Amino acid sequence: MTDIRQVAAIGAGRMGRGIAQVFAYAGYRVTLADAKPRTPDEHAALLTAARQEIADNLSMMAELGAFDAGLIDGMLGRIRFTADLADLAEADLLFEGVTETMEAKAQAFTALSAAARPDALIASTTSTLPVDALAGFVDRPERFLNAHWLNPAYLIPLVEISPGAATSDGTLATVKAVLEDAGKVPVVCAATPGYIIPRLQSVAMNEAARMVAEGVASPEDIDKAIRAGFGPRYATMGLLEFIDVGGGDILYYASKYLAENLESDRYAPPQNVIDNMAQGRRGLRDGQGFYDFEAMDLPAYQRDQMARFIALFKHLDLLPPPGEPRDGDT
Repeated sequence: MTDIRQVAAIGAGRMGRGIAQVFAYAGYRVTLADAKPRTPDEHAALLTAARQEIADNLSMMAELGAFDAGLIDGMLGRIRFTADLADLAEADLLFEGVTETMEAKAQAFTALSAAARPDALIASTTSTLPVDALAGFVDRPERFLNAHWLNPAYLIPLVEISPGAATSDGTLATVKAVLEDAGKVPVVCAATPGYIIPRLQSVAMNEAARMVAEGVASPEDIDKAIRAGFGPRYATMGLLEFIDVGGGDILYYASKYLAENLESDRYAPPQNVIDNMAQGRRGLRDGQGFYDFEAMDLPAYQRDQMARFIALFKHLDLLPPPGEPRDGDT
C-alpha cells in the first residue's frame, strides 16, 4: 500500500470541508483548496468561512461527548486553507469536490494533473457523473477512481468507491485502506448511476411522497413509522439480510400482491427473488438465500442480532420498561 500521510480536498464547499475535517480528526495533514477563480478577498472570505464551519462542527461534536474539546486546536492546526494549487504538490491523496458539471470537473482535473505529483492518487466525489468519463481528464488514470461520500461527510461513515476501467488494484486497495484508517466504512460498487445508497433512497423517498399524495398517511405519521420501524430495522440488518431472515417467499408474495393491487410494476419481485423461490433458497430456514447460513453459527448470529436491536432501541428510547402487574397478576 502507498504510504498516505497528507491528504487534500479540492473545492472548499460543503463536501471539501467535510472531507478535510474527517482526515484532520484522524490525524492526517490536510490541504483544503479553493479551486474557483476569485479575487484574493473572495478567496480569503470563503476560506475563513470554511475554517469557521469546521471549527463549529468540531465544537458541537465535543459538546455532545464525541471527544475532548482540548483536541480541537490540534485538529484545526492540521488543515492548511489555501487558494494556491501549488500547495497540492505535497499531497499523497487528493479528493475533488467541485460543482457537479462536466465542465467544472474537466477544469479541476486539468489543474490537478498539473499541480499534483505524478504518483499521487486522485478521487472524484461525484454523485452523478461517470467515473470513466472523468478519468479521461486525469493523467495516468490508473491512479483515479470515484469515492462518493454521503453528507454530512464528517459524520456518515459510508463511502461508496467506484473504480474505473483503468483504475489499478493498488489504487483501489490504498484508497479503501486509507478510508478505513480514517474511521470510514468503504464499500466497492460498479460505476453505475445512483451507486448503492442514492439508488435505494430515491425509491424510498419517492414512495413516501406518493403515500402523502395518495392520502395513505400524514407526513408526520410516515416519518414516525420510518424512525420507529423502517430505520432501526435496517440499521441493525441490511435489506438483503432481512429478506433472508424473514423469508424470501414473504417478499415474493407481498411484492406480487402490491404490484397487482397498486397497479404498478415497480413493486414486482426481481428475477433473482423469483429464482431463489424456484430453487428453494428462501433464506435462513432453507440455509441458503442471498447469504449462506449453513456456514454460520446460527445461535450466535441470532443472539448478536438481538443484541444490536436492543442496544439501538435503548439508545433511541424506544425500548419500554417491563410493566407493573395488572388486575392482581403477579
